[in-house]
Amino acid sequence: MTDHTPDQVQALEEQAAAERLGRRPWPATPIRADIRVSFEFFPPATPAGEANLARCAEQLAPLSPRFVSVTYGAGGTTQDRTQAAVSRLAGETDLDVAGHLTCVGATKDELGAVIDDYVAAGVRHIVALRGDAPEGADNDGCLQGGYGDAAELVSGIRRHVEDSGAADFEISVGAYPEVHPKAASPQADIDSLKQKLDAGADRAITQFFFDADVYLRFLERARAAGITEPIIPGIMPVTNFTNMCRFAERCGTSVPSWMHDLFGGLDDAPEVQQLVAATVAAEQCRRLVEHGVTDFHFYTMNRPELTAATCRILGVHQGVHQKASAAAEVRVSA
Repeated sequence: MTDHTPDQVQALEEQAAAERLGRRPWPATPIRADIRVSFEFFPPATPAGEANLARCAEQLAPLSPRFVSVTYGAGGTTQDRTQAAVSRLAGETDLDVAGHLTCVGATKDELGAVIDDYVAAGVRHIVALRGDAPEGADNDGCLQGGYGDAAELVSGIRRHVEDSGAADFEISVGAYPEVHPKAASPQADIDSLKQKLDAGADRAITQFFFDADVYLRFLERARAAGITEPIIPGIMPVTNFTNMCRFAERCGTSVPSWMHDLFGGLDDAPEVQQLVAATVAAEQCRRLVEHGVTDFHFYTMNRPELTAATCRILGVHQGVHQKASAAAEVRVSA
């Protein structure tokens, strides 16, 4: 064993500490200034829920989201509430609002009417999903005279909006880093994603996940398959760990064992759970930023505080985008 002087020992310890700190994804300043975010809400079912949705939008609007979206229930069960929430957000805020649309349980004419309602409300963005069949249904939920899958739905939306003259219309679709539960194989799932994008979608938004490497490996497979469109990672800060685990099981999302260790016993300690959840979500995002990811879609569960805290840790907060835009204008002027 080589003997070291005290100065050499100290230098080695400082070097080791610097290497450890260098591996930590926690720089003192935001990693980059071009991070963009979007937010997803679910439609309220009560007057109290409507007031809460308005509060969510008010709290998150200063973060200058790329867009906000409102979800559909299984089998289109929240269609009326979704349309009402989309219309309200589009009419009462300055946010770019996207409405969800699923093809199960509806004919092409019925879906065309929903698209027309969205367009009339000023919406120029639809998140197009195949959707889940209603519970207890004895088939896949798609009707005769409807669209058979999400790729057909995307093509139908694209034709409909072009015929109606709606300009600059965007379509987003879903992607599944851990493979859709009903996909025949991982390759079949990638093929399905490519079909949706080739049908006219502008981007994909992933199902939520917790292991950053799962998304990065999925992105590699998608790029190897010739998919070039943006694939935005879906991030879900944990509002209630027990409920999230049940939801993740239905969605086919794995929950790493270390999350059970972190969140175990915290369902009755919501303030502590929020602190842990914001830290976990922010570190997940920072890991992705290290690999060049700049766009994130947050599943807010209509609980804006956690999403706002995560964005703040990432360096996304009120005034950041305005300053970036002003700097760009100065460079252009110069």
